[in-house]
Order: sequence, then structure tokens, then C-alpha cells
Amino acid sequence: MTVHLPHKALPTHSRRRRTALYAASLLCCSALLATLPGGASAAPAPAPAPGAAAVSFEDNFDGPAGAAVDGSKWQLETGDNVNNHERQFYTGGNDNAALDGQGNLVITARKENPGNYQCWYGTCEYTSARLNTAGKFAAAYGHVEARVKVPRGQGMWPAFWMLGDDFGNVGWPQSGEIDVMENVGFEPGTVHGTLHGPGYSGADGIGAGYTLPNGAAFADDFHTFAVDWAPDSITWSVDGNVFQRRTPADLGGKEWVFNKPFFLILNLAVGGYWPGDPDGSTPFPSQLVVDYVRVTTND
Repeated sequence: MTVHLPHKALPTHSRRRRTALYAASLLCCSALLATLPGGASAAPAPAPAPGAAAVSFEDNFDGPAGAAVDGSKWQLETGDNVNNHERQFYTGGNDNAALDGQGNLVITARKENPGNYQCWYGTCEYTSARLNTAGKFAAAYGHVEARVKVPRGQGMWPAFWMLGDDFGNVGWPQSGEIDVMENVGFEPGTVHGTLHGPGYSGADGIGAGYTLPNGAAFADDFHTFAVDWAPDSITWSVDGNVFQRRTPADLGGKEWVFNKPFFLILNLAVGGYWPGDPDGSTPFPSQLVVDYVRVTTND
């Protein structure tokens, strides 16, 4: 997403394609993508094997139904996102992000505003949630993956992504952003993986798409979204199928800012420049269901 940080809980950070939800807090997830770079359809090449790896971060979201996420691993950002013109207000606690008691985190977007929250466009119409690991976990390199079931519907914008841990010092896009997975509701069968950095951010991000075969939709089932990340190399896969690999050679001489620690972000945005606003066909409540998030490193 683009770095746009809402009034979040990041330690003096701000951010993502969701660029600077708050220009002074944390960031968001995907950037104002009006158009993503050319995509790649599902081409089942096997993903690089992580090999003998040590788990450096893992959350299986075990706990009672209705419980909030583990605060030792995640923090919730709060606020709206004017930079991407998203429509939701991100709430804290377990109002829009809670465990389901079956080993999943459920991030719920609702068409409601019980707290009379105010957004960039006036009284907010929707609520949702965004979580990150800033100040709690960051790592450089390894195998980063999440097993996720995305929502369906016009205007839905779920994402699993990463932001450079120096975001609070250097800002976005100098911090770098790695979008492991983004989906917009008008493309039910396609997800995107994108890099954002200085000179290649927002609609100029470097990335590709992956499309399921036979007209299938990502909302129909869980899928595993991953990157294998090494010095000067990032490779994306869906369900083990590699669909793109990026190196400094793809940047046309621009700066590669991905050889440093990044933290993790999960969110479900509603509306925005890229997905467009919800319409009468969009189901609410709408849910992003996360089975697990795991980072392994080869030591």
C-alpha cells in the first residue's frame, strides 16, 4: 500500500502506498496505485525452498473468540488515510480486529461509525483495522509468509506488506516498502506484489500480478502469500508458485533500499484511489481472515 499513517501507534513513524496515514506516525500499506506495473499470470514455478530455517516471528492467532491480538507482537494503528483517499477509520482494541477462537485473526470492515469518528471527507462511513509490528519485530531477509483469505466486493483493499524499520527517520518512500500481497475488489482473481522506493513509488512501483487459473477468486479460499528475501533479491510466490523476482537491475539505476530490517503490516482498507469506493453490491461486514503469519531466516 502506500505509506499513509493514520493516527497510529507507531513510534514516531508513519506511512505506506497508503503513504503517510499520518505523515508523522507510521505507514500504511499500498501506495496510491492508480495503475500497477504489468502483471504476470499464474506460472507454476516452484518457490525457492526456505531450507533449514529458524522461525524468527510467528503468530498462529490462537486464543478465545473475541480476544484482541497479542500486544507483544502487534500494535493497532488508529485514524483515517487522506493520502490514499480511503474511506475507513482504523480502530484500536478488538472492535475491528479479533481472534475467532479457531486459530484465525479476523479483520472486519463495517459500514458503521459508533464512535462518531471523523475522516478527511467528514464523518467516517466505515471502520476497519490495521496492525503492524513496528518497535516489536523487524528483520532483514528470510522467508516471509501469511496464509490469508481475502474479502470480496467492490472497494475492498486487503494487504500484507512491509515497511523499512527506519521509516520514522527517513520517511517514505526512502524507507522502502515491500508489498507481499495486495488485492482490490474489482480484480477478484488477481493479487499484486510491488516494491516502492525513491523514484519508483506509488503508481511507479515495480511489481507484477498473479492471477488464479480458471476464473477462480481469491475470496473463495485461503492462499499462502510469500516473499523469499535475500541481499539484492526479492522473489514473490502464491501457494508456492513463483511469479516474479526483483533485483537492483530492475530499478534502472535507482536506489535499492531493501538490504535492511523491515517490519510487518496487515490491513483491510475500504475505498481509495486504486480500488475505488464501495457500491451497492459491496457486502458489509467484510472480513480479511488470517490463519498465520510467519518469518523464517536461514542462519
